[in-house]
Amino acid sequence: MIDEVEELLAEIGFEPETSVLTYRQAQVLTLRERDVSQADIAESLGTSRANVSSVESSARENLEKARETVAFAEALRAPVRVRVPAGTDLYDVPQLVYEACDEKGVKVDHTAPDLMKVVSDAAGRAVSGREVAMPLIVGVTSDGMVRVRHQE
Repeated sequence: MIDEVEELLAEIGFEPETSVLTYRQAQVLTLRERDVSQADIAESLGTSRANVSSVESSARENLEKARETVAFAEALRAPVRVRVPAGTDLYDVPQLVYEACDEKGVKVDHTAPDLMKVVSDAAGRAVSGREVAMPLIVGVTSDGMVRVRHQE
């Protein structure tokens, strides 16, 4: 089991020196993504289930921080940034985004319903039903990728 994981990590080019994950975190996540139990992983690695749980938790936190960092960097580079105030109807958001994109010459590859779904899904609890519950920033990159940020 561990040999297969090591082969996979080598095959996909995992390098702990350039990753937000340690080698052990990558091993554990690889096994967990293959539905291997924490107890079985612990036995294979010669450690406790509690240690595997801690390693997995730290790995998932590191991945979330990395995703947030990438989203932040993309938001900084986005030529289009639309501020959507709390209380805005979600159905009004596509028009706001389309107008801002038109001004900057950026194309969005989403229909209005698709764009509402992208914004709603990315905003999480910042959108409640049809209402924007917390202020949002909708960024659109030069290649049309939509990124949504909100502050809690």
